[in-house]
Amino acid sequence: MANLADEYGTDVEIYVKALTTTIHADTPTGAPGQLLDLLDQLGLKRREIRTAGPLYTWHVVPEDLAPGEQKRLVSRAIPALLLAGYDVNCTPDVFDEAAYQQAVREILAGKPTPAAHPAPPTPPAPPRRTP
Repeated sequence: MANLADEYGTDVEIYVKALTTTIHADTPTGAPGQLLDLLDQLGLKRREIRTAGPLYTWHVVPEDLAPGEQKRLVSRAIPALLLAGYDVNCTPDVFDEAAYQQAVREILAGKPTPAAHPAPPTPPAPPRRTP
């Protein structure tokens, strides 16, 4: 099973799964529970597959949301992830700059978020590839 977070050495890789319209947020194998819980709190849905070897865990954006809402949800999650100290990469096709900036403004204004922190986040790094 491919895991882009393991492949690229990031804490969270956000992208559209190939041949689907599902937005995935991959985390490394054995990701800390705090990261998985934060993704849950930010509105992403946890998925797991247990095997004889490792437990595969990833998150998806709820598919019952309209496509624009899906992009807004994941883009609004990025500042909280960055503030919590996680390395996040997001492909441009699912990134909504306006939603990201609004989430940053809310954090700076002191509105509570699951990972509230005083420093403003920097935008995610430009993507290295398109999955």
